[in-house]
Formats: sequence, structure tokens, C-alpha cells
Amino acid sequence: MAIDVNNESGWEIDEQSVLEVARYALQRMRIHPMSELSIIVVDADAMEQLHIQWMDLPGPTDVMSFPMDELRPPGKDDEEPPQGLLGDIVLCPEVAKKQGEQAPTQHSMDEELQLLTVHGVLHLLGYDHEEPGERAEMFGLQKAILDDWRVERGVEGPSPAPTTH
Repeated sequence: MAIDVNNESGWEIDEQSVLEVARYALQRMRIHPMSELSIIVVDADAMEQLHIQWMDLPGPTDVMSFPMDELRPPGKDDEEPPQGLLGDIVLCPEVAKKQGEQAPTQHSMDEELQLLTVHGVLHLLGYDHEEPGERAEMFGLQKAILDDWRVERGVEGPSPAPTTH
């Protein structure tokens, strides 16, 4: 997997954990190992501009995903996954910090960024949460990926509950 993390936010974040959780999520979803992903970390002003431009919504948001080749996980275990450009995930640590602090199970900004990274990957792969059934599927998968990644890293406790959107 070619994954680039570009921190333009001015905030100090754990870029390595963002990279690792993105790679884990893509492997877990059986995305071709030669696929490419870009993760951009921006400040609240830049995120607000993107949010207005692309969603016509005011204020900064936590994560935005911009798919390129609209790759999807292969349907069957023996099916060869397609290769391509996944697209861009844009994260905002300022919003992530606030969400982590306000969550029922308070957690760090970096833990929230890990959750948002998986959330962004799933959006790039066509998952959504507009309808209750879609929400249950996407958030269940998001939790499973985060929990398994944390177990493999030897981090105790469950992943933070979704605080996105």
C-alpha cells in the first residue's frame, strides 16, 4: 500500500498511528496492496473551506473523503481485488480533539484521528451512514477494525465510540 500522510495543520499528531490504522483497514478490507491513498491533515479554517465547497455546510468538520477510482472490496475471498487510486482523506485535529473530549468515553485526539481515519477509508470504499441499516453496517465494521487493530498493537480497552457526523 502506498499511503502518504501530509500534516498541514500545524498540530502535532501521531502520524505513524494514522498511517498504521489506514494500512490495517485497507488490508482488512482486502484492497489491492498496490493501491494508493493520501491522508491530509488540515487546520479548522482549511477544513471549513472544504466543508462549504463540497458539502455546502458551514463550519469545520472532522473528516472528509474524496474517492478517486471508486474501488470496492472484492465480493468473494478468491476474487482478485482491483488496483487503483483510493483517493484522499482529509482530517482536522482541532475538531478531533473536541470530539474526543466530549465523547461519552473521553479519549485523546490521536484516538479520535485513528477512528476518523478508518471512517474515511470506509467512505472511500463506498460505505455510508445516511440510512439506519447503512449506519449499523458501517459503524459496526469501523468498530471491529479499530478493536482488532488495537488488540494487534497490544493497546488495552475498546476503541472509542463513533463521534463522527
